[in-house]
Amino acid sequence: MVQTVLNNADQFKQSFREEAREIVVDLEAALLELNENRADMELIGRVFRALHTIKGSGSMFGFEELAAFTHNLETAFDQVRNGKLAINSELIDLTLAALDQIRAMVEENPEAPADRAACSSILSSVRKLAHLEDSVTALQAANPPAASPADPDVAPESPLADSALALREWHIRFAPGPELMLNGANPFLLVRELRQIGGLSIRVSMADVPPLAELNPERCYISWEMVLATSRGRDAIRDVFIFVEDNCELAISPAAGDSPRAPGQTAGDQAARALEEPRSAQPGRRSYDKADNAASLRVPAQKLDQFVDLVGELVTVQARLSELAARRDDPDVAAVSEEVERLTSALRENSMNIRMLPIRATFEKFRRLVHDLARDLGKDVVLTMEGADTELDKTVIEQLGDPLMHLIRNSMDHGIEPPAVRIACGKRPTATIHLAARHSGASVLISVSDDGAGINAQAVRNRAIEKGLIAPDAPLTQAETFALLFEPGFSTAKTVTDVSGRGVGMDVVRQRVDSLRGSIDVASQAGSGTQVTLRLPLTLAIIDGLLVTVGSAFFVLPLANTLECIELTCAQVERANGKQMANVRGELIPYIRLRQHFHIGGTPPAIEQIMVVETGEGRYGFVVDQVLGNCQTVIKNLGRFYRHVQVVSGATILGNGTVALILDPERLTQTAVRAAERRSRGRPSAAAHAHMQGAASASAL
Repeated sequence: MVQTVLNNADQFKQSFREEAREIVVDLEAALLELNENRADMELIGRVFRALHTIKGSGSMFGFEELAAFTHNLETAFDQVRNGKLAINSELIDLTLAALDQIRAMVEENPEAPADRAACSSILSSVRKLAHLEDSVTALQAANPPAASPADPDVAPESPLADSALALREWHIRFAPGPELMLNGANPFLLVRELRQIGGLSIRVSMADVPPLAELNPERCYISWEMVLATSRGRDAIRDVFIFVEDNCELAISPAAGDSPRAPGQTAGDQAARALEEPRSAQPGRRSYDKADNAASLRVPAQKLDQFVDLVGELVTVQARLSELAARRDDPDVAAVSEEVERLTSALRENSMNIRMLPIRATFEKFRRLVHDLARDLGKDVVLTMEGADTELDKTVIEQLGDPLMHLIRNSMDHGIEPPAVRIACGKRPTATIHLAARHSGASVLISVSDDGAGINAQAVRNRAIEKGLIAPDAPLTQAETFALLFEPGFSTAKTVTDVSGRGVGMDVVRQRVDSLRGSIDVASQAGSGTQVTLRLPLTLAIIDGLLVTVGSAFFVLPLANTLECIELTCAQVERANGKQMANVRGELIPYIRLRQHFHIGGTPPAIEQIMVVETGEGRYGFVVDQVLGNCQTVIKNLGRFYRHVQVVSGATILGNGTVALILDPERLTQTAVRAAERRSRGRPSAAAHAHMQGAASASAL
């Protein structure tokens, strides 16, 4: 029994941590918005409620240090709510610094504990800013604690009851629901918190307590009738119950005949009258008796990953069943195979949709980064967002944090000019960094742009020559010049700072994007700014593809990129006079022969197939021997040995056990285009040859 209680306590603490992490993220976003819109009362209320929830819930689940630390911050924002304290940069910065310590207290990681010295300094500054020390001292001097009354059913009044403010009487009925204590809530702590905001008179009702044989020790049968004399409003009282309101009966109303009392007047007579007021014999249905219509369910990410892995295995088994049904002339087996295929397809779609998350949370966390860097670098920068509701696979989102962070830091340090320089150039002193996301076929495009000075291509070239990356007379296109920025150890900064200069950040961006089977595009104009676009796949688990063959090799082309399939005859090849171009309804489309590109031997058939795909370079065709049809593809990594094979994004196992390589149309097209550019300049295509050799080795699988 003791072990069960301990396990439940750990479970409740873990649930609190998960919710607290979400609250802290929302709180940080609200603070940064509040810094720009300081008169927005909705944002002020949002910050106060978040702090109140962290404090109340933390105390409820045993995070006493967290609750005590958050209390003064909550009080300061309560003063802001009531118009007694103005929002300023100091309060915002102090609260943001406090959030870092709150995160550490929530995690309770012994390797990264909260900084007690920093916590003490933050609290001291908050108390000084909000004049909390003076107000507490004055109240304690004017209102010494009163002796406990003889009646045990009536609690003593708080010292705040006789403050210099006009008080109002509120009648509160609080009846815990059957699940309240199972969720880790403690009614005593809620009552104690009420006493902190005013004079409280309590009457306990035990009418619902059942006989001992029927009593459930995990349920609270006691209810409370209370009268609270306070200068606070209804919302402040309801905030006390914010964490348990859905699992209790709660009624808050002005006491009958209530009117503001003059200072010094006791609450005894009015409290007694309020507690004796007749109540309805049929109070109605309690909130916790209503049907649970929760719109969402919290599931550990590990369980979700296991579920998707099992769906992937099911897809492979279904492919084997389809292969078996195709070999047998049995209508019953064929019917079962088709039904299993339909259900597997629906299950796959649903499992993929569960993994899809909006990118908003990833974008929002960079508001703090921009705020802190702008302060440290002495620059005025605003972060704007577009397409934050764009969804992509959670695995991709988890890998996006570092690349976007380094791109923003690079933009802040190298791209954005100081306000004085911007004004001298005829620009607004406030610079803009813009994050945008949008879907493009089976990919998502994420861009980081700024309106800074842009990239100095000549400075990049000179630095590359100094480091021996290129020859002094090497002819480079603008794209090739910008690609040097992603080389390991490359930086144009003359000095190393806390922000940049070591040549690590952009290399991390390239490595992480490569691991996600994505690509990077850099566009810049001197004096106008820079835009870096990441093209990433929507999912890394299961995709729809078209299975094709070239000789004895099997390949899969992503269906989302494929536009159409057309025939290529020997006569059409002869009419092209050696040019690898196909006339498709009057449009000339270049194509790539996969047989030549991957050095696959054998004689092609008399009629080949051109798979027309949409890429970042435009429409291209891939010439294959045969198109076998549609297939659901479970993506498998090729392993470390093939990590440099860029044109292949993975492999899949077919129903007959054969391995098929999944082609990356974007990389394949880029390789061909760059090879053609090098040939046109009369240079050997070493990079293209390396790609071909690596892909040819991979095809041996």
